Amino acid sequence: MSTLHKLAEAAGLQIDWEDALGEAQRVSDGSLIAILAALGYPADSDAAIADSIARIAHDRGAACSFVSAVVGEAFALPAACGGAGPAQLVLEDGTRREIIVETTPAGLRVPAIDAIGYHRLILGTREIGVAIAPPRCFSVADAAGDRRLWGPAVQIAALRDDSDSAFGDFGTLDRTARAFAQRGADAIAISPVHALFPADASRFSPYAPSTRLFLNVLYADPALVGAETATSDNGDLIDWAEAIPARLRALREAYDRRSDAVRAEVAAYAAKGGDELERHARFDALHAHFFEATGAQGWRDWPVEYRDPDGVAVARFAAEHDDAVGFYLFLQWLAKRSLDAAQRAAVDGGMALGLIADLAVGMDSGGSHAWSRPDDLLTGLSIGAPPDLLGPDGQSWGITGFSPIALQRTGFEPFIATLRAALDHAGGIRIDHALGLRRLWVVPEGASASEGAYLAMPVDDLFRLIALESHRARAVVIGEDLGTVPEGFRPTMDDLAMLGMRVLWFERDEDGGFLPAGGYAADAAAMTGTHDLATVAGWWRGRDIEWQWQLGRTSRAADETADHAARAEERSRLWEAFVAAGVAKGPQPAPDDSAPVLAAALAFIARTPSVLAIVPMEDVIGAVEQPNLPGTIDEHPNWRRRMPAATDALLARPDISARLAAFDAERST
Repeated sequence: MSTLHKLAEAAGLQIDWEDALGEAQRVSDGSLIAILAALGYPADSDAAIADSIARIAHDRGAACSFVSAVVGEAFALPAACGGAGPAQLVLEDGTRREIIVETTPAGLRVPAIDAIGYHRLILGTREIGVAIAPPRCFSVADAAGDRRLWGPAVQIAALRDDSDSAFGDFGTLDRTARAFAQRGADAIAISPVHALFPADASRFSPYAPSTRLFLNVLYADPALVGAETATSDNGDLIDWAEAIPARLRALREAYDRRSDAVRAEVAAYAAKGGDELERHARFDALHAHFFEATGAQGWRDWPVEYRDPDGVAVARFAAEHDDAVGFYLFLQWLAKRSLDAAQRAAVDGGMALGLIADLAVGMDSGGSHAWSRPDDLLTGLSIGAPPDLLGPDGQSWGITGFSPIALQRTGFEPFIATLRAALDHAGGIRIDHALGLRRLWVVPEGASASEGAYLAMPVDDLFRLIALESHRARAVVIGEDLGTVPEGFRPTMDDLAMLGMRVLWFERDEDGGFLPAGGYAADAAAMTGTHDLATVAGWWRGRDIEWQWQLGRTSRAADETADHAARAEERSRLWEAFVAAGVAKGPQPAPDDSAPVLAAALAFIARTPSVLAIVPMEDVIGAVEQPNLPGTIDEHPNWRRRMPAATDALLARPDISARLAAFDAERST
């Protein structure tokens, strides 16, 4: 093995890996050198490699600040933590216990701790953070006994209600949750609500947030402060370039005429939010200032003196633009109040879980988190996915994520804070690209997705912290486990009671046939699709194939005709599975006749033993087009499609009402 490869492995990079088709792949030396440099380990010469290897060894040997374990199980400490002997355990509630740390052939051993929570272990002169987690996440059974739950998945902006609004918001979500609760749903999975870049109307993707610690203020319900939704757009697509500035103007008018009571509430909210919230409000004000003045996309485009959140220039700006900073604090307050109201509406309507939040996998490197806390992140690297079934050309998402080194150094504080922010308003959480908990596909900024490599993450610690926060919030956890799944990952999720996603299109047997409904995993979320996949109607008609060839994307078929011919065979297999399951009968419908297929697909997913069934809103109504086409930006109208009518009106339509009634009846048996 070369010294470069030794360094790469020591840094947590996987040199050899297997793709979604089971074919062996190797990362090029050039890619390794570029990725290592971004991680802070120069590798452009033998001397640099030697120095980097030595630094990794030193850093790991000195690491002794945090450890996680499972309640009731003894655990090990790094040898760097010192010697064995008496130690003091300080529990989260302040209780102190004397314990003995023992020496074993495997290293230092701490006796089992029977209290779940975040504690401190004082060993000699060292103080070590200790997170003691339950063995499993809070589960559907914990929330609802032996019931099999169901709910829709919605894109918040796509929703409509009776208000005259250009896009859906938390008020629309409130009314949508009430409508589905009346029809027996126990959950409503929502698109990410993380903070974006409100001054830039082109930044509307929910999966490229500025930070995941705060909310998308554009979703704040204007009605709660008497604001008028100034723009009306009844088209099929959201015109974000017009809608976002109009919404901000309406909210600004509400801010300018806010009452003394509102001023007091915002002040109390800001005081509770502390420095993190203040920094984020300052970032939004600075971003608006420099975006309007120079078109600056993020903090790295600002004058140097403004890149330090604790610097003199930023403090001076905040003082001189106190009103602008105050406006963004007001918006965060209103957004939280609005989202809390939506969760209350869901639970008060009878839902066992209510909202299931969506935790995006990363954040924009030019955003609020990267400005406030750059040392938390993988600077200079974009995360994504290698070529797989979801993205044949591979994906580089243009976002960054947490550095595993930084997580260890900070006692995982930023990860814990991110989980808590997502769970603050929800009865469940969907972790986007959960495979990234074990390894992230990292790509040097500006390189193609194929030039990336897998970077190992501290998966055991991350899993334990998820279980701990899940229990504290009494929220179920779903992990998006689609794509190139590492061996052993799904069994570990099962042991943790983290629900995997069992999507209709991917649940196949060895011969490629669709699994029977009874073959779906019980501890999982069964789904007809996701926002990144073709809808049932679109798949049946081959709309996804049309998009594939229209955009000139990679396909395993020789040409479009061959692709459609293969889909014809797939349609036959799917219909056969529906007939065998007893959810369809008669001859196979034509490609342009998707209504009976849609009814059968919903009935099929409802019949699975999976404890949770989720149906995208697009499949609830029989939409042909999907919300997002991965790997595209402007070529496809991602995150712009709207529902054709208000939710309660849609659910009252005879065909939709019948499908949902049958779905609820099946899940209730």
